Amino acid sequence: MQFDLRSFLENARVPYIAHFLADLSQADFGGFHLAAPAECDFTATPTADGAALLLCVKAQVDAECARCLEPIHTGYDFQREYLVRMRDVEDPDFELPCNEKGCLDLDELVYQEVIFEVPAVLLCSPDCQGLCPICGKKKAAGCTCQPADSAAPADARLSILKQLLS
Repeated sequence: MQFDLRSFLENARVPYIAHFLADLSQADFGGFHLAAPAECDFTATPTADGAALLLCVKAQVDAECARCLEPIHTGYDFQREYLVRMRDVEDPDFELPCNEKGCLDLDELVYQEVIFEVPAVLLCSPDCQGLCPICGKKKAAGCTCQPADSAAPADARLSILKQLLS
């Protein structure tokens, strides 16, 4: 969805309000993806020297726990505020995704804000212990494996690292 920010800054007298769905199903988020389009509300309000922008996002994220690989389905509900002046739109280093005509790409803005909101490492719970390196079962499920020699690497291919540290 495009919002003509330049025109709004030049001519607006009343707030602009939009409700839209940002379909980011094909976007690359790295370790997660959105389960459904993000539900978004966008408001632009004229101010004495520019505009106050408000973006509210509700998104459902699907991922795997970084420690135990269990599926995670969690929601994020957040909002971001921006103050924009005409000289910001003219600045080539403007932080918001605007094109050369001054149109703000709201889908790209939602994408950027979701990346900032969702942690880089997702866990099924803060105290997740992960998987046992010996049997591969979840440690929290009662794994009782004990390494025979705690000084030896669990994987023989890693033994070279022990030699390098000596």
